Amino acid sequence: MIEQIIPHGICLKCQGCCRFSEQDNIWSASLLDEEIGSSLEKKIPSCAISRDKKIRLEPNLKEGNFICYFLSIQDNQCNIYPFRPFECQLYPFLINRHEGVVFLAVDAKCPFVRDNSESGIFKKHTQYLTHLFNNPPWLNSLKSNPQVIQAYAGAINLTKVKL
Repeated sequence: MIEQIIPHGICLKCQGCCRFSEQDNIWSASLLDEEIGSSLEKKIPSCAISRDKKIRLEPNLKEGNFICYFLSIQDNQCNIYPFRPFECQLYPFLINRHEGVVFLAVDAKCPFVRDNSESGIFKKHTQYLTHLFNNPPWLNSLKSNPQVIQAYAGAINLTKVKL
């Protein structure tokens, strides 16, 4: 489990995550191969995982967008929160590919990021993640799971990940 930086109540009020403008969206969560392998024991049905190793997005007719298969729009909560995928645990941080270089990045659209990016806690968490992703077990996991390294438009690159 990755340590979290955003207080749970802030995420519940935001209603920005887990919602997408189109069904095939780069921002939807990709799964690590090991997460796919253990999905059944975590009660994640195989129909929730696409061929490209992403959590499927479902049409949300009420809002005219698409939502994560596991998002309950009634209470804005994740139905698999205790064992949510790596990318969901990491957010608002991202593993971003920019001009052939891999970075630990952050989503500039996240309200928590906008309000706290200069704070000590944000900087400390960035250092924690940088150290984590530059350790051999995580480096090997990232190398063997290229689907979690995306080119996110609008992401703010913080530090290089030495793949």
